[in-house]
Amino acid sequence: MDVLRPALININGRLYRRNIIKEEHYEEEEEEEDLSYMGPPVSEDLAEDEACDTISIEQTDKGYRCAIDVPSVLYKYIIGKKGETRRRLEFDTKTSINIPKPGVEGQIVVTGSHKAAVSSAVTRIEVLVEGFRKKQPFTHFLSFPLNDSKIQEGFLSFKDEVLQQCSEDHGVEGSIFQNPAKLHLTIGTLALLNDTEVKKACQHLQECQIFISLKTSAAICFSLSASREITGGNPLTLDVTGVEYMNDDPAMVDVLYAKVNVKDKSDKLQVIADRLVEHFVSAGLMVREWDRVKLHATVMNTLFRKDATDTDGPGRQTKSEREAFDARNILKKFAVYRFGEFKLNSVRLSQRYSTDCSGYYTSAGSTNFS
Repeated sequence: MDVLRPALININGRLYRRNIIKEEHYEEEEEEEDLSYMGPPVSEDLAEDEACDTISIEQTDKGYRCAIDVPSVLYKYIIGKKGETRRRLEFDTKTSINIPKPGVEGQIVVTGSHKAAVSSAVTRIEVLVEGFRKKQPFTHFLSFPLNDSKIQEGFLSFKDEVLQQCSEDHGVEGSIFQNPAKLHLTIGTLALLNDTEVKKACQHLQECQIFISLKTSAAICFSLSASREITGGNPLTLDVTGVEYMNDDPAMVDVLYAKVNVKDKSDKLQVIADRLVEHFVSAGLMVREWDRVKLHATVMNTLFRKDATDTDGPGRQTKSEREAFDARNILKKFAVYRFGEFKLNSVRLSQRYSTDCSGYYTSAGSTNFS
């Protein structure tokens, strides 16, 4: 890391420099907090300089108090091994930090004699939480469902033909094909760590006010009712034709996907996807990975591969164990394979590793184009 250009962390619109001196690792835990970037103890002489107006701190009869929302799954990072992190925070900032019991959703309450000390403790907790939040696996994702009966039929025919014509190619076998009931386009992933965050994401999906920058650099507010302006208040007719792969070597492929385009050749679907991501990133609910959303419908994925020797159930592989497949013949023979067309009318907030009564991912929320 360039010490002259430390990493910046954006927390509720406030930017902080993260200066990491060294990493601390403990054998007892898979992940452990790095205490080195929490800064030196708070000096009362610097109290007023460190106070932050954006943190809501109330004055009480005994001093000052601030309550912050933190998902219970992240409590352990604030507590630390044998309470070390909390004690360090309390000592450095001269505050008291009350944390709910493990597994109990609630607020972490910071109290102290000086407003700036409480502000400092809250800021350090937020920086600590933000760092470990980014390490949590995603729990939900925004998706365009492709589980239309016509597309499913086209996909199953594709699977049969590939297995008939290409089963001799390395790594090509039935278990690496997508479940037809779960065909979808992924827009972006989210780590929603409690019911409150899920409800917040659902609310944003419903309101979906997206801020975009025009070429004139003027900002305008764009709501998903504006997606109705893009679509004319009607479903989008999508054409699913052709296949493409994710990496550079067609002989060593992990993910093969179907290409999806709006039938009228417009970029309406891309615009909606990009604006959705822009909004959720701005709301702090999603981390931007690419400048534009890469819209793709996975049809084959080596992560789905089952171990033929596993008699206890579908043992999915880890990334380090993935066995790639040779897709050269598939790309040649099915380059213009037509899965079909259908009318897309919704965006869904889907829950990872779940299934609803239709076989698709369980929906935490959705919004329609029409």
